Amino acid sequence: MALVDARGIVKSYDVTGRSLVVLRDLDLQVDAGEMVAIVGASGVGKSTLLHVLGGLDRVDQGTVTIASTEVTSLPDQEVVAFRNRQVGFVFQFHHLLPEFNASENAEMPMRIARVPMDEARPRAEDLLRRVGLGDRLTHRPGMLSGGEQQRVAVARALVMRPALLLADEPTGDLDEATAESLHALLRDMHRDFGLTSIIATHNPRLAAACDRILRLESGKLHQA
Repeated sequence: MALVDARGIVKSYDVTGRSLVVLRDLDLQVDAGEMVAIVGASGVGKSTLLHVLGGLDRVDQGTVTIASTEVTSLPDQEVVAFRNRQVGFVFQFHHLLPEFNASENAEMPMRIARVPMDEARPRAEDLLRRVGLGDRLTHRPGMLSGGEQQRVAVARALVMRPALLLADEPTGDLDEATAESLHALLRDMHRDFGLTSIIATHNPRLAAACDRILRLESGKLHQA
């Protein structure tokens, strides 16, 4: 059964008075439990696709349904709440808040959802231990390596126990050894948390570890 069902997606942007069409009548179905890689040239629209799927950006045409909820028909406020509950994001750059420590960053989605602190803090700390940062709970981002910061971002993405994980070039800013370690972590988390994962990547080893590889080209997805 498809956890993600995107049909007829069209997305364009206005660039200096001209319409730049990025996604053209795009369809995508991802079954629950699948890990799917999206590959393609830089600037082809991989990030746009993930933003559309996760409700960060609105489509011009088409529908996106996630876990039986048609996200494209929800009002803005409901999209935000749905995204916080059901979708975890990992970006190329971790986007951690520098004034907060690892635990506080990881628990941020729960703060937004007003989860009681006596539940939020232990859940965040447990996740940080699971991603190998049990001795870094009180460290701020500036005290962490790039790989450690990205592990905090993974914990933050999973802390609300989402159904869907969207990762946009999650290892693009890391050296090869650190990237390989993060690949293994993403695979482990996908399995252990029963996730459905869509990963946009240039890394052939990460793509090869996924169940399917799709290439985004000329605004549509093709079997790679």
